[in-house]
Amino acid sequence: MTTHPERSSAELIEVEDAKLAHNYHPLPVVVAEAEGAWVRDVEGRRYLDMLAGYSALNFGHRNPVLIEAAHRQLDRLTLTSRAFHNDRLAGFAEQLADLTGLDMTLPMNTGAEAVESGIKLARKWAYEVKGVAQDQANIVVAEGNFHGRTTTIVSFSDDPVARTNFGPFTPGFRSVPYDDLAAMEAAIDENTAAVLIEPIQGEAGVLIPSDGYLAGVRELTRRHNVLFIADEIQSGLGRTGTTLAVEHEGVQPDLLLLGKALGGGIVPVSAVVGRREVVRVLGPGQHGSTFGGNPLAAAVGSAVVGLLETGEFQQRAKDLGAVLTERLGALVGRGVLGYRSRGLWAGVDIDPEIGTGREVSKLLMAEGVLVKDTHGSTIRLAPPLSISEEDLRTAIDSLERVLSR
Repeated sequence: MTTHPERSSAELIEVEDAKLAHNYHPLPVVVAEAEGAWVRDVEGRRYLDMLAGYSALNFGHRNPVLIEAAHRQLDRLTLTSRAFHNDRLAGFAEQLADLTGLDMTLPMNTGAEAVESGIKLARKWAYEVKGVAQDQANIVVAEGNFHGRTTTIVSFSDDPVARTNFGPFTPGFRSVPYDDLAAMEAAIDENTAAVLIEPIQGEAGVLIPSDGYLAGVRELTRRHNVLFIADEIQSGLGRTGTTLAVEHEGVQPDLLLLGKALGGGIVPVSAVVGRREVVRVLGPGQHGSTFGGNPLAAAVGSAVVGLLETGEFQQRAKDLGAVLTERLGALVGRGVLGYRSRGLWAGVDIDPEIGTGREVSKLLMAEGVLVKDTHGSTIRLAPPLSISEEDLRTAIDSLERVLSR
């Protein structure tokens, strides 16, 4: 086996550029170590992580409870496939049901797999339970959505970067403006299987719908005998100050899509959690995943649920979210055109005269703070829920300095 001497950030970035597909455009920092809310690059420089793996690291880098759970399981059993039962999966499914108030779990690995699985469940339910004519089912989605980048999912995206030159696209989706109940109701017909939305649109810039929107979606879907699928892959598991973002309006979907933080930043874990009569439409061989529900994933996922059962992280997101909102509000008119925040999650619109979102992200990187741009001059802030108030204030101090240059 060929070994390489330790290489600099510049050298490693050059190798990536030559040897990796260019499907990402990362900031020029090469992370080598991490703990809590802090990371360190190969040269030893420290950075405050204000992105947390797009909410995959809600509980911080290398959370000791989660690392211990992973170590214990690594010494026992990592994979059986679903050809056999394993001793960790039943407990994980029970815990997810208790946490969400739903009945059954379909375990998968990535967020996109959870979305694809939710779509398949909704279609099968429509044909076998609702009585929709074969191959006529449609699903209503929202403009500006981000649910992943598989072929089916980009079929109902309106992001040209995600769609261009990837057709032909999968039919069966109707897109309506986000936060528009009238448009949603107009799109629903007798063949509609489900409405699929993000309770908060993350990739679009942390767009928060009007009060009553989620409750309105729930009422519409019940009235028309349509499933409500909530994609909480980014918004769920403590990020917004509640376990799930739908809890801000006291609603419960028929199918809940989870991922990212469910794996604690250690292994990819996702799940569709839903009502028994919906999930039960699947039979053996009709859907699957070799790694979905593997013992290591179930052990880590159970430990994640255990952290959420205490309510500590939800309360931290709520309390520190108030600090974040206060500090961002003070920057409006001083380089910030506007912002949207809920819990420890914010989309911040920077004055384009200061720079694009990527340019501002690079300026913050030079200050020792890592964020990521989304569209235009918007940046997203999503620190680990374990971040200290002092570190949170340090990050916003850095943003203030960058904006005042």
